[in-house]
Amino acid sequence: MTRKIAIFDTTLRDGEQSPGASMNTEEKLIIARQLVRMNVDVIEAGFPISSPGDFKSVHEIGKIAGDTCTVCGLTRAVDKDIEVAAEALKSAKRPRIHTGLGVSPSHLRDKLHLTEDEAIERAIHAVKYARNFVDDVEFYAEDAGRSDQEFLVRIIQAAVKAGATVVNIPDTTGYNMPWNFGTRIKDLRERVDGIENVTISVHTHNDLGMATALALDAVQNGATQIECTINGLGERAGNTSLEEVVMAIKMHGEALDAHTDVVTRELTRASRLVSSITGINVQPNKAIVGANAFAHSSGIHQDGVLKARDTYEIIDPADVGAAGSEIILSARSGHAALRHRLGELGYTFDDAAFEDVYNRFLEIADQKKEVFDEDLESMVQERQREVKAIYTLDALQVSCGDPLVPTATATISDELGVKHVVCATGTGPVDAAYKAVDKVVAVHGDLAEFSVKAISRGIDAIGEVTVRITAEDGKVYTGRGADTDIIVSSAKAYVNAVNRMIQTARSKEGK
Repeated sequence: MTRKIAIFDTTLRDGEQSPGASMNTEEKLIIARQLVRMNVDVIEAGFPISSPGDFKSVHEIGKIAGDTCTVCGLTRAVDKDIEVAAEALKSAKRPRIHTGLGVSPSHLRDKLHLTEDEAIERAIHAVKYARNFVDDVEFYAEDAGRSDQEFLVRIIQAAVKAGATVVNIPDTTGYNMPWNFGTRIKDLRERVDGIENVTISVHTHNDLGMATALALDAVQNGATQIECTINGLGERAGNTSLEEVVMAIKMHGEALDAHTDVVTRELTRASRLVSSITGINVQPNKAIVGANAFAHSSGIHQDGVLKARDTYEIIDPADVGAAGSEIILSARSGHAALRHRLGELGYTFDDAAFEDVYNRFLEIADQKKEVFDEDLESMVQERQREVKAIYTLDALQVSCGDPLVPTATATISDELGVKHVVCATGTGPVDAAYKAVDKVVAVHGDLAEFSVKAISRGIDAIGEVTVRITAEDGKVYTGRGADTDIIVSSAKAYVNAVNRMIQTARSKEGK
């Protein structure tokens, strides 16, 4: 059996320190319930002495956690902090006080104004004082990543001897390289008496983009608890991302001799919940929970995934609660991806027809970042209209402005395949285009209605125009046209309405 790695979630404490991520008590309780569902081992619920709101949050979270997980309150190595944390944690069945102080030369010299011996005395007192209130005390050696290793060994030894049940080795500034941080953990394991009887925790930051790597190297060298946050929230560049370390351990558990008890199917839900409450959106390419984590845009990748998911996905989306793999249709997509998506929408084509459809798809994709289902539906319907058409709009060029006269040049093919190039002016670009069409078509009608709507998302959306024209006999004919250019859409709609008028007339004549 592999080693159990405890997951210590500090989203509600360190995560809340992200600029703009402040949460009220009710919001913290919502996230805490999700953490309980995820089966995290420890919830660091807040810093009780910092504010009445934090005190209340720790107290209320203690009530809802029950026996499921440990609830932790942060303190400085100050008696009053510890007393307030103990009071807040009275509601918890499994309370933990997290106390400590800075241990790097800069923290000792510039922030605390303590000698090494004075710092050790304060650490011993804080741990012993906290043990008067709870049995589970975690000692943090802030900025251990930049501390003198000999002093770090001394102060961790003192904390263990004083009764700490957990020792937290933070790389508070995200300064370390992973292998150097791992070496620190290994050295502590080899040199601190009794450390085998306590939990070795690591708390790493992402200032150099290596928080997850730091945590995993620490695990490989003996750490048995990782302190992390959902979506990697936290001070400055954030903390170790819970979803990343949990899935990395799941994927490489044998190599790391490690496992967690986190319910990974809840990861995506947790990410979206925290994002919704804090208002801090997850970057699309964020590992595990980003919008693009299981999205494929390259034609080569799409073809591979459609044949076998694991050709380009190491994680089954269902394992993290994601909806599934997503094929993003764009100019880079190939035949396989387009045929697959059209098939899901209910459209099938023989090879010759599909090639026409694919070429039209590429024309649209060259004008849009992403082609949506609505675009495909419109594209297929537009093609069906063109296949049945008497007249087809092949090209349209319009110039207009103030004080220019709106002018349209159109290329229109008739049912015999003869191309007509015509030019007309009008009161506006649409009027000019319609007058150009009128120079070719055999019948005319009065424009009774004109409407425009976007049929997909984004500023580059395809626009669909619907027109209704009234024939001489009073009957109304509807036409639709769609294109990324709204003037082209309107001209297509007009030609389509004229085609329907002609088809109806011919049907009455028995032709």
